[in-house]
Amino acid sequence: MALWHLPQKPHYREEATIMVGMIQILTYLLAVYLVFKGFEILQIAVMSNRESRTGGIVIGALAVVVAIGTALFFVNMADTQASSIANSFPK
Repeated sequence: MALWHLPQKPHYREEATIMVGMIQILTYLLAVYLVFKGFEILQIAVMSNRESRTGGIVIGALAVVVAIGTALFFVNMADTQASSIANSFPK
């Protein structure tokens, strides 16, 4: 008889579900960070002291659009992967 009792390992499905959930949360945080950085670039361009700020504002607006598009892509990709993993397990 063993002097210690090893805890039973949870089922693989539970581990995979937890891991997918953590990856989704990290992806959502990345998406929010990207959007904030895009708006930060736009804010820097708007608050510039230069007389000709149009180039900076255009770059800032493009950064916001690209950041939102990239964030939506990452979130969609993570959600698709999570649903694929969830559907791969037998019920």
